[in-house]
Amino acid sequence: MDPWTDSPRVRSDSMSSSASQGSRSKTVLRQRLSQLMTCIEDLSSDDEASEEVSRTLDEAFQLCGRFIPSDTFRLHMVTWNVATAEPPEDVTALLQLDVQPPTDLYAIGLQEVNATPVRFISDLIVEDSWSHVFMNTLAPRGFVKVTSVRMQGLLLLVFAKQAHLPYIRNIRTTYTRTGIFGYWGNKGGVSARFSFYGHMVCFLNCHLAAHMNYTLQRVDEFEHILETQDFDIEDTPQIRDHKVAFCLGDLNFRISDHGLHFLRSSINSGRLNLLWDKDQLNMMKKKEPFLQEFEEGPLNFKPTYKFDRNSDTYDTSGKKRKPAWTDRILWRVKPKSLPSEDDDDEKASTSTDDGQDECPILVTQDKYTSDMSYGVSDHKPVIATFSVELKKGYDTTLVHVSPVGVWSADQDALLTYTVQEDFMSSTWDWIGLYKVGFKSASDYETFVWVREGELPEINEVIQISVDKDEIPLLGGQYVLGYYSTNMQSIIGLSTSFQILESKRAVMEGLVPEDVNGLNK
Repeated sequence: MDPWTDSPRVRSDSMSSSASQGSRSKTVLRQRLSQLMTCIEDLSSDDEASEEVSRTLDEAFQLCGRFIPSDTFRLHMVTWNVATAEPPEDVTALLQLDVQPPTDLYAIGLQEVNATPVRFISDLIVEDSWSHVFMNTLAPRGFVKVTSVRMQGLLLLVFAKQAHLPYIRNIRTTYTRTGIFGYWGNKGGVSARFSFYGHMVCFLNCHLAAHMNYTLQRVDEFEHILETQDFDIEDTPQIRDHKVAFCLGDLNFRISDHGLHFLRSSINSGRLNLLWDKDQLNMMKKKEPFLQEFEEGPLNFKPTYKFDRNSDTYDTSGKKRKPAWTDRILWRVKPKSLPSEDDDDEKASTSTDDGQDECPILVTQDKYTSDMSYGVSDHKPVIATFSVELKKGYDTTLVHVSPVGVWSADQDALLTYTVQEDFMSSTWDWIGLYKVGFKSASDYETFVWVREGELPEINEVIQISVDKDEIPLLGGQYVLGYYSTNMQSIIGLSTSFQILESKRAVMEGLVPEDVNGLNK
């Protein structure tokens, strides 16, 4: 069985939390279309009938528009317990960089990143080796690190195509410790949330309690993380307040009851379905309502734990750990409250849920598998890809920023910025100069503060000078990015532009002098 092609696509949407809700939506649409057909049958030349046809058509098209989002984005997720190992040199297969259609967002959750005291302190000063390998791989492909959060060995990284950066806003991160009664961060969860084209999205990377007999503790820890993490955002303070929440990580659920021989026999013969009923997460979903809110694709890949390192062989040590699907990727679409049965049909067809109807979102899982080719850890990485269909809540950048005239280090340069929509701006905001292919918002060549003293008016064009000594001597392609301190994100990007090679670069011997077309 090939999980890449045989796994069914699993789909959910913010317009419904169950099949009955989807049926309700279709019923309302059918009622409107039935009314339309009745009008057509009774159609006469009088204006009243014509108006009835027009009104019913409008309602039918509005319903269709609500339930069919217009833009599709691709999300690629990876979870991997790396067991303190250093990253492999090549992670391109893990990221599936050449897949079509191309990816828009990456969310990568790692567990057991090397967190010895000396190593952890050094990672606070500079990026850890895992972050480096992912940034170095993705940046040349036009991906920028949106945010990251780390708690000891837990690390969550989110990347986006550069073009999406101005539409990713209000970034927040947080973490919860569950190890040693909540005082130690070797277990727990780290989260990142943001608004993506107006849709509130959250990613949670977990590492829950280990060992076969701790199923209930794992469930309690997961629920504790969901209920206690707070992002200090009014409309979405907790994980389950977001329109879509993805949970990935080493959830550590095991396969109960079956002996080692039966487990390995079922795996080797490809009869994975014989193990699903005894998977502890599947078993607990039947008992715990909050777990039932989360969806997961079929486990059509081999259990990802525990392997001998650098091999595809399950544990041959003296412990002979039983194989298990410890590494999982789940998602939850926030249920939409529907009108009560007592509401009349007219109300049911037009009611909204705080504007949710105007911006529906559909989540479809396209792939759910593991990559057996990586062997640095005793876990195999798990990969899930999703199509996220949505209606954009906004498609205008908050700030327009642009270079003015020719840029080179031979003279001071000018840029302009214009606030196009009202937002919580600050005099601590800044505009960075980034080389095309930059890795994160902090990966700038130089920056300038926005205007001091007074905040800008809407559509006011503000001009700022950049000192020539801050401009790169060597030429190249660059972009300008407006960074909002309050939103913790780049909310305006210029188109790419050329910085000319400076005469000073030749004088300082950084480039050879060009004489009569020849390098000297």
